[in-house]
Amino acid sequence: MSSTLEYSHVSKTYPNGELPAVKDVSLRVKKGQILTLVGESGSGKTTLLRIAAGLETPDSGEVRIGDETVASESLWVPPEKRGVGLVFQDGALFPHLTVSQNICYGLKGRDKEKQLKTVDFMLAMVGLSGFNQRFPHELSGGERQRLAVARALAPQPKVVLLDEPFSNLDPSLRRSMRDEIRRILNKVGATAILVTHDTDDALAIGDRIAIFRKGEIEQIGTPAEIYGKPKNAYCAELFGPANHVVLNGGKPKWIRPENMTLLTQQERGLIEVTVEEVRDAGRHCEAIVRPLKKSTSDRWTVYCGKAKIGDRAWIKL
Repeated sequence: MSSTLEYSHVSKTYPNGELPAVKDVSLRVKKGQILTLVGESGSGKTTLLRIAAGLETPDSGEVRIGDETVASESLWVPPEKRGVGLVFQDGALFPHLTVSQNICYGLKGRDKEKQLKTVDFMLAMVGLSGFNQRFPHELSGGERQRLAVARALAPQPKVVLLDEPFSNLDPSLRRSMRDEIRRILNKVGATAILVTHDTDDALAIGDRIAIFRKGEIEQIGTPAEIYGKPKNAYCAELFGPANHVVLNGGKPKWIRPENMTLLTQQERGLIEVTVEEVRDAGRHCEAIVRPLKKSTSDRWTVYCGKAKIGDRAWIKL
C-alpha cells in the first residue's frame, strides 16, 4: 500500500525564528524506498518529517503522498487522514495498554477477527510472537522499538516516518536494531523516511541519503555516493575523516583514508609525504602525513601498517 512522498519548494519558519527551519526544499521518495535524513541538531530534518506527518504546516510549497496533495498554502489534510505511520525515538507506546492493544489502537473500526489476525502477523514479523498480553514496561528497549514499528505498520500506511528511533538504545543493540528495522521495512515494501544524526544509521539503512544543513539539502545520493563522493568539506567530514586533495591544479576532491595507501618505497606517480603522527586506533593504525609539495598546507589521515614519525613515505591514490 506504499506510495511516493514528494516535497515541492517547501519552507517553514517558526515564530520568532531568525532563519527558516526548512528553506525551499524539493525532495522525492520513491515508492518502497527508504530515505535517511542526516544532519546536525537544528538542521531542519525533524521539521521536514513533521510537515509530512501533518504535525507542522508549511509556510509555502506543497507535500504530496501518492497522487494526493496533503499540504500546501491553501490545503491541509489532518494527520489521521494522510495514511502515515509514525515511529518516535521513545516509541510513544501507551503504557496502560498491552502489546496487542497498542497495535489495535490504529485498527479501530475494523472487524475484530481481522484485528487479531493483523496483531499476530505483525508480532511474528517483528519477532514478538507470544508477547500479546505483556505491557510496554515488561519489554526491553529493543522490543519496545520493534513494537512501535509493528504498531505503525499495522494499518498499512502509505508512508512510514521514523524520528531518531535508535537514539535511546545502547551501541550494540543499536546495530542489531538497524538491521531489524531495515529488514522489516523492506519486507512490507514500505516507503519510509528515517531521521537521524548518526551517520552509521544513515549508511546502514538508507537506499538514499539526504544531508541537511541549515534547513537546506546539501547533498543527496546513494550511501556509496554520499560516502565516496562528498560534494564539499561539510558533507565529507560529517561521515568521518576525509582528506582534501587537489591534484595538478584541478578540482578539489575529498578522499577517505582507506582509499589512500602509504608506501615506504618510491614509485612513479606517487605523492611524497612526511609522517608527522602515528596512532593506534584499535581496528587500524592511523598516520597523519603532510605532502611535501609546497602548494598545499593540508595534512592527510591515512591507514597504515608500519610507520614512524619522521618517515619519508609516498601516497598512492
